[in-house]
Amino acid sequence: MRICPREGAVVVTLPPRSGRRAGLALIREHEAWVLDRLAALTPMIEFAPGAAFLLGGEPHVIRHEPRARGGAFLDGQHLVVAGAREFLRRRATDFLRAEAKRRITVLAAPHAGMLGVKPRTIRVKDTRSRWGSCAPDGTLAFSWRLVMAPEWVTDYVVAHEIAHLRELNHSARFWALVAQLTPHRDAAVEWLRLEGPALLRVG
Repeated sequence: MRICPREGAVVVTLPPRSGRRAGLALIREHEAWVLDRLAALTPMIEFAPGAAFLLGGEPHVIRHEPRARGGAFLDGQHLVVAGAREFLRRRATDFLRAEAKRRITVLAAPHAGMLGVKPRTIRVKDTRSRWGSCAPDGTLAFSWRLVMAPEWVTDYVVAHEIAHLRELNHSARFWALVAQLTPHRDAAVEWLRLEGPALLRVG
């Protein structure tokens, strides 16, 4: 049983052939735990005019300018979104996904060069359980929500996945490569543990 931060919902995984009653009984048995975890979730931040969110760990605010051109763009600490109000959420999300890929690609290049490896491709997704992953074919995938984290946090996640291009495991050799690429492992893991669930509540 776990809490999905994005949906603000309880997720129950049961053995095959277990019924709905078993799931409800499990929730009732741990009712206090469930209520505590749900109450601890940060408020949902929807992309709307005036909404505040993080970009690179710094506070930014959405500014809606219907007559502006360019879809969405940064103006200082504002994300300016042009066009009709009904397109604002999609345009803000599209901008941040593209910005995430741009920043991650920039961070990945020196790490890959240091290890003499090259990702097959880099993708950004809206993952719920992992910040990054490395497929056996060398494809790297990252949560676009990392764009909201401080750069040193994103850098750790990128370095972690680049190291998997040499060691597709979590052996001592793998962690030695990560340490070679970034000094931020412990601090970044702690930041994501504490602040990461809030990033899933944005959008």
